[in-house]
Amino acid sequence: MPSSTQKQPLSDDILTRAPKVLLHEHLDGCLRPATVLDLAAKMGYEELPESDPDRLGKWFFEGADKGSLPQYLEGFRHTIAVMQTAEALERVAYELAEDLAAENCVYFEVRFAPVFHTAEDLGLDAVMGAVLKGLERGKEDFGIESGLIVCAMRNQSAELSLKLAELAVSWFDRGCCGFDLAGEEAGHPAKHHVNAFQLIKRSNGSITVHAGESFGPESIWQAVQFCGAHRIGHGTHLIDDIAIYEGKVVKVGSLATYLLDHRIPIECCLQSNVHTGAVKSLEEHPFPYLLREGYRVTLNTDNRLMSHTTMTKEFRVAVDTYGCDLKDLERVTVNAMNAAFYPYAARHRIIDERIEPAYNALHAELSAG
Repeated sequence: MPSSTQKQPLSDDILTRAPKVLLHEHLDGCLRPATVLDLAAKMGYEELPESDPDRLGKWFFEGADKGSLPQYLEGFRHTIAVMQTAEALERVAYELAEDLAAENCVYFEVRFAPVFHTAEDLGLDAVMGAVLKGLERGKEDFGIESGLIVCAMRNQSAELSLKLAELAVSWFDRGCCGFDLAGEEAGHPAKHHVNAFQLIKRSNGSITVHAGESFGPESIWQAVQFCGAHRIGHGTHLIDDIAIYEGKVVKVGSLATYLLDHRIPIECCLQSNVHTGAVKSLEEHPFPYLLREGYRVTLNTDNRLMSHTTMTKEFRVAVDTYGCDLKDLERVTVNAMNAAFYPYAARHRIIDERIEPAYNALHAELSAG
């Protein structure tokens, strides 16, 4: 890590006030425990394991923190079950905007699979409209700008992925900012969904793909070279394409070189990657290496509920585990804003008006001692 010139440590207050940009968060993984309980009561859902918000939040976290992606995903059946009405979807999106604004997040993107929210009476367009209404209300009330990403699922059919790509395209001028492929990587290669990604590319859309979370570099390679990914979700196993011996880099493979040279952003999710088993521990996460070597890394929460995290907590991990200073946090924040699926002028407006002035003030505060 770069040496720090700070005269003061990074307190929780400083980390809270530092501007943040979030690119990788799942709508069905960000609910407040109290909201899960309230929505369940309203729809008569009786399968929740706890009736107290604190205990329920603990249950979600303990279930997710098992080092296994399939086990991590088990809790989503409850959150998805209570997100089957327009009111519920709008509320969850709105509350996410409120929660992120409270920790000084200036822009965020949230992703979800609309097909999971049609079990009752909602059609896909109604699902999209409800979520985007919540995000727009969040912008009006809290001044936080955002975008919505449509997810297809690796384990579902290529025909359904194409249908969801068509859905995303139809909403591109109404708040949808991109397209994603999520789900278990092993046995479900991204190239099977190439028709969906070709449609997105032909429509001049933006693409991010979950890759390299539970599978090796080949998954990342397919995401980039078959699907045309503009960003990589997680990308943890990119490190497998880099030979390191006794702390020194011996060889960098062609894939890792390609991502570095072409400035392809990586959506790092530190704590989630431990919970899903993508890495064995925070200390073994490739984030500090990627940051040091100049990769366009960003910091994200992935699933605030399941991983019991916030952007501020992810910043704290970066500081305490990897020795990041305020310049590093500013760098990953600017990285994220530059990598956002948002208009160029708007990205730079946010950097110039909200990110850089706030960081400059924090740098001055820390330098003053």
